[in-house]
Amino acid sequence: MDKKIVWLFTVLFLVSATFAEAQQTGKVPRIGYLTSVGSAPNEAFLQGLRDLGYVEGKNILIEFRTTGGKYERLPELAAELVQRKVDVIVADTAPEVIAANATATIPIVMRGVADPIASGLVATLAHPGGNVTGMATLAPELSGKRLELLKEVIPKLSRVAFLTPPSEALRMSVKETEVAAQAMGLQLQILQVRGADELEGAFDAMKKRRAQALMQAQATALLPHQPRIIELAAKNHLPTMYFSRRSVELGGLMSYGRSGPYMDRRVASMIDKILKGTKAADIPVEQPMKFEFVVNLKTAKQLGLTIPPNVLARADKVIE
Repeated sequence: MDKKIVWLFTVLFLVSATFAEAQQTGKVPRIGYLTSVGSAPNEAFLQGLRDLGYVEGKNILIEFRTTGGKYERLPELAAELVQRKVDVIVADTAPEVIAANATATIPIVMRGVADPIASGLVATLAHPGGNVTGMATLAPELSGKRLELLKEVIPKLSRVAFLTPPSEALRMSVKETEVAAQAMGLQLQILQVRGADELEGAFDAMKKRRAQALMQAQATALLPHQPRIIELAAKNHLPTMYFSRRSVELGGLMSYGRSGPYMDRRVASMIDKILKGTKAADIPVEQPMKFEFVVNLKTAKQLGLTIPPNVLARADKVIE
């Protein structure tokens, strides 16, 4: 065969291969991941994607952005994700969803918003109606269950402090806690804190009212302050019920809340639907179906508490 013809075929092959590769690269979907806590998408989320056939760096790309607790950076980081032309945004909580939604009409999947209806993010759970769907973390039975567990660990419990940030989205959660406490004959002291500088004053108020235990509201806004809250709870010898496993791993006494791995797998499933053409408006918002109870026996010992065997038997994880 003539050398010129061979050369021509070689050039055409290389050009075609390069063009095909460029097309392939252009089709790789991008997921924007916006959060104010955490350092990277967790393994449960990535495994959920892998189970659906998505492998990061191969057939899907993840653009991760975190404020590191500086919520004022959310608009800037949300704008960055839009500029990167992501196909869908995973937004950790209400502030992240609001920031992302103010920037564009890109589909948004909430990783965990307590009450997205009260927050004005969706019309209804069954029919979100806009470009936002995902996971709602507010479950009506959680407040009562957390108080019940505290009561089982502290049989003579009568006074409980409740720590929460001021938020309209948490209004229902506070109301449910009040109703549950009243039904159990418990006095509930509600303390609102806006930031770390108000925590010490809140614990002083608990001490004056002789609180016997503390329950923390299911609010991601408090997560950046967890180390300080745990420190003050230990200093004031106050058994505390948290809403996330991470708080117990950091030294808190107990937590009862949604199963993080389960929620992350469901978020991955919703992303898959959106990438395959389903509109966010047509994907129902889901509520948690799996919960986990975690106990820190080392902290219990430091507080002079004995966790009853029947309570320990129900724990999904025991830290010793």
